[in-house]
Amino acid sequence: MKFITPLFLVAFLLLNTSTMAQDTLDYKKKTFEKDGKVMPYRILLPQNFNPKKKYPLILVLHGSGERGNDNEAQLVHGSGLFLKEDVRSKFPSIVVFPQCAAESSWAKIDVEGDFPNREFIFYEDAEPTEDMLLLEGLIKQLKKEYKIDRTQTYVGGLSMGGMGTFELVRRNPKMFAAAFPICGGANPLISKQLKKLDWWVFHGDADEVVPEKYSAEMVKAMELEGISVIYSVYKGVGHNSWDNAFAEPNLIPWLFSKSR
Repeated sequence: MKFITPLFLVAFLLLNTSTMAQDTLDYKKKTFEKDGKVMPYRILLPQNFNPKKKYPLILVLHGSGERGNDNEAQLVHGSGLFLKEDVRSKFPSIVVFPQCAAESSWAKIDVEGDFPNREFIFYEDAEPTEDMLLLEGLIKQLKKEYKIDRTQTYVGGLSMGGMGTFELVRRNPKMFAAAFPICGGANPLISKQLKKLDWWVFHGDADEVVPEKYSAEMVKAMELEGISVIYSVYKGVGHNSWDNAFAEPNLIPWLFSKSR
């Protein structure tokens, strides 16, 4: 049996990190400013981008671990999917990864108790967080700056970003054609506001950080409202169900099959 020497391992990790960094350079660094507040974001334009052509827009909302202002951490999960050659060639689109500020959130959510027995408190009609308002302002700016196909606007996110996906759609029920929240949740009472689009919800049934019941309760309520929703539960998978979701071969084709 061959053993990898520590020096070789360090070199491999550095090379891999350098390759990832090089790949993410295709996501251009930008910032959105409103009322003295700043939201960093990264944007990936289609290959051979034509400013006169309309493109679909995909928004991806990160989780709590990627908050900050470095304009880099939000690309840790999911960004590689949109860099794949077959995705870029078959599904040209504008992909945006905004970054939520530290200690903030995409939606107002409270937590009771301690891990692993804590409970999330989701609200039916809470006031928007500062970062949600910035996000909505960013979307408006993107629509002014680029020719966005408003019949093909999509949003998804993981963990805190999955919760933010539900909240963004609740506040803008006619904006999106499809949404894909991953290991998130929301107040089931908002389901009546989620009818105008198609949904694909993901969760791991071994998730202790955000228990699967929060997605299950949302899906049940959405089905009672007659909403078109697919629910993928990954057996034995914990909180990192985004790895499974972003690896779904039909995720991108499914998104692009939806329009409003």
